[in-house]
Amino acid sequence: MEIELKEIRDFIAAIPPFDRLDKRSIEKLVEKITIRYFRTGASLPPEETKQERLYIIRKGALSLTSRKGTLLGKLGEADICTSFCLTDGTNKFQVSVDEDMLSYTIDCDQLTEIVGDDSSVLSFIRNTASQRLNQAMATRQEAASSSSRLMTMTVDDVMQAPVVTIDTSDSIHEAAVRMNDESVSSLVIVDGGKAVGIVTDKDITRRCVAAGHAPSNPVEQIMTTDMITTSSDVIAFDALMTMTRKHIHHLPVIDDGKLKGVVAISDLMRQEGRNAAYLASAIHRATDIDTLRGLSETIPQLQVQLVNQSATPDHVGNVVTSITSALTRRLLTLAEERFGPPPVPYAWVAAGSHARREQTSHSDQDNGMIIADDLKKEDEGWFEQVANFVCDGLNDCGYVYCPGDVMAKNEKWRQTQSVWQGYFDSWVNMPEPMALMYSSIFFDLRTIHGDTTLLQAIREKMLAQTPQSTLFLAHLTHNALKLRPPLGFFRDFVLIHDGKHNDTLDLKHNGIAPIVDLARIYALSEGIPAVNTIERLKAAAGTPTLSESGAANLLDALEFIGILRLEHQARQIQAGEPADNFMSPKEISRLEREHLKDAFKVIQTMQATLQSRYQI
Repeated sequence: MEIELKEIRDFIAAIPPFDRLDKRSIEKLVEKITIRYFRTGASLPPEETKQERLYIIRKGALSLTSRKGTLLGKLGEADICTSFCLTDGTNKFQVSVDEDMLSYTIDCDQLTEIVGDDSSVLSFIRNTASQRLNQAMATRQEAASSSSRLMTMTVDDVMQAPVVTIDTSDSIHEAAVRMNDESVSSLVIVDGGKAVGIVTDKDITRRCVAAGHAPSNPVEQIMTTDMITTSSDVIAFDALMTMTRKHIHHLPVIDDGKLKGVVAISDLMRQEGRNAAYLASAIHRATDIDTLRGLSETIPQLQVQLVNQSATPDHVGNVVTSITSALTRRLLTLAEERFGPPPVPYAWVAAGSHARREQTSHSDQDNGMIIADDLKKEDEGWFEQVANFVCDGLNDCGYVYCPGDVMAKNEKWRQTQSVWQGYFDSWVNMPEPMALMYSSIFFDLRTIHGDTTLLQAIREKMLAQTPQSTLFLAHLTHNALKLRPPLGFFRDFVLIHDGKHNDTLDLKHNGIAPIVDLARIYALSEGIPAVNTIERLKAAAGTPTLSESGAANLLDALEFIGILRLEHQARQIQAGEPADNFMSPKEISRLEREHLKDAFKVIQTMQATLQSRYQI
């Protein structure tokens, strides 16, 4: 008997969240467990069971279906069915046994008493999938906020050195001239080589000009003498906190009584985006494709750096997309320098993830050109030349040609405003399979360069139509529901087995894309102009189409899956491998797998709601 109990104890102790409990709590839990066997076809809970119970699957399988019969999840060995322990007393699932099942079951109240005040275990048992996911994301966000890039840097890494100084006897006018000549916003005042004060550009304005002092007066009359200083080995984040707390913008850096430099609050605040800003600036100065190609090769490492700084997927997407946009604009500028100015106004538009500002490094390109209606036949060649130049340049920079040929190189996507308007009118009013495919691309558009009013006019007319076009929305929903998240990690049936990506999960198409599709449908249903997925979900929250809680749950799911995807890609880039979206579940902890299953359940639930809305 003791051997059997030890086997049960070891089995349960390895399963999240019970792996967090101490040995004594595990032993108490095992003492209260009842071993139950259920045959295929049985429903849970059994009719004779009066109290709410938790079920731990030892062998066999369960299915979770909605009240309307939609399959929402499958559970297998080592999975936990918490459906009957929810704090709100509701069970939104019907639970049935798919394969003869051996389970360990325990009364929910007894389990709550055993785990005591361990909130992490209690929340797993008593909360819904969306509540658990929300708590997991809150914990991650708290950890990320305390892992600023500045926490890993010292003042020495960011200070300005050598420091610009001026003598106490020099005039205020001389100080102003010196600041201007050196392009600095502060000077350290020295007397006999020793730092005795600091003066800033604001001091000259406030203490000299506004106070009526003569510019010929000594600068020591307006300097700050009770300087707050720091040393070069202080953590940069601590220096930032000091400046914030003291309401100052400059800190002289002094080591062993010697002036080493000065650090400005702007230097510290710039660190989060310094590399991205530098890269964008270098792109703007580039004069040829080779230079742009070299700069674009640094984008994967920039992405890794952002991930290592615990940047959110939204922040990473914005930064990487801004670099893509900078490359595109520079290519367009070089093209216009080569082929001359545009004969009529036009807009270069990005589609897909570029338009949504959700790119990761070196996605394929989706783009087009919207040209003013007064285009003349003899001017079409100019736009063709520019389109080929830019698309070829993007391909050279790692943004490979679109497999579906959705690029400005393709004459179909290099058309006048009225032709584009006709495209959208037909897609909305006559939804056909090809139209639906284009809808997922071109209903996410953003102007990158040129006349923004060309796209804006099309979008305004389109958004006036879509909320009333229920047939279009129904077809769009039907098409979107073809992308389904996995039903769990039941055995390995959710994993890919294509030889190239064996035993992996496609985080993009099985996790992120379904949320992107849902957000697009919500936006088009409500006439919301936003293109970014997060902005769409926030704008649609509280409308007849999407509840506040539904939006919050999808935002949590999107961020969690996005984090896993970025961390997976960062590992690949650091290993010298091309980044992709195919992650093995073995890459993440068992607890993260549970949170990932919760994210999938959130998506499945929202898809089921939309499916019911349009009676698909």
